[in-house]
Amino acid sequence: MIGELIAFIALLLFSLNVVVTKMASSRLDLNIGFLIGISMNVLFSGVLFLVQYWIQPHPLEFRWFGFIMFALAGLFATYLGRFMYFDAIAKLGPAKASSFMVSNPLFTVLISAFFLGQWLSFLEWFACFIVLFGLFLVSYIPQKSPSPALLAAGGTGSGEAAGEITHKRRTLRTIFQPGVVLALLGAMAYAVGNITRGAGVQNWNEPILGAFIGAVVGLVLQLSLNKEARTFVQRLRTADRKGVWLYAASGALTISGQIGQIASMRYIPVSIATLITMSQPLVVVPFSYFLLKNQEGLNARIVSGCLLVVVGIGIILLV
Repeated sequence: MIGELIAFIALLLFSLNVVVTKMASSRLDLNIGFLIGISMNVLFSGVLFLVQYWIQPHPLEFRWFGFIMFALAGLFATYLGRFMYFDAIAKLGPAKASSFMVSNPLFTVLISAFFLGQWLSFLEWFACFIVLFGLFLVSYIPQKSPSPALLAAGGTGSGEAAGEITHKRRTLRTIFQPGVVLALLGAMAYAVGNITRGAGVQNWNEPILGAFIGAVVGLVLQLSLNKEARTFVQRLRTADRKGVWLYAASGALTISGQIGQIASMRYIPVSIATLITMSQPLVVVPFSYFLLKNQEGLNARIVSGCLLVVVGIGIILLV
């Protein structure tokens, strides 16, 4: 029961972070915000680690396998996954982005099946269909049919065909929005990160230190690969103060949620911990509606899609 409780607390932290990130992205550039957040990851987890060993000192037994797994989690989750997630939140909004990111348990199951030979049953494949249909409902935005003037622009025959092709292309662009692709790729990266975190904490029971290692790896990669990191300090001086504090709060919430997620994996299966911590639409949708005054334009279709995603993933992980 303790594992489920820790995972639920992590869920609340992750969900609150989604809303805070949306508020911050409207005030401050994503790139500098990401650097603020990941820097706060390192600082906050480092302080927590020092406090932990000050309150409960015990010998630290270093384990290479656990260290490598936590470092890989930093690569896939802290760097790749979170950067794509932040960008998806800015493009799609918190409710929609979280609905796609909650599919990372689905990718966890698929990756485990491919690498570990744990193939899906018919019921699990049916659940995958439910998840994909839910994602479609969340992302699809109905478009108006092309006007008669557009269809007739090229005359009859070829003009009508051209108008139909244009309409189909617009529909495809609507379904496969850049934010959707980013959210799905981020979900896949998080799935790999979840697997490595679970393997790491089972080998080395140091969730706070593990989160700190991942945060350091993510920060080093960001500073090395992001050209804008060179002007980070200069841009920080002139940045919107409220935006800076919001991204800093986002960093503290994110690393706290990660620590909770890693700690829960010590007591319950990785799949169950992932299911609980990633069921964010159940919390984010009402948050977005009441706190952001329905800026996302939530409706019955989006809410139904969120519920289908949660139901489908629940079937996959509980059968």
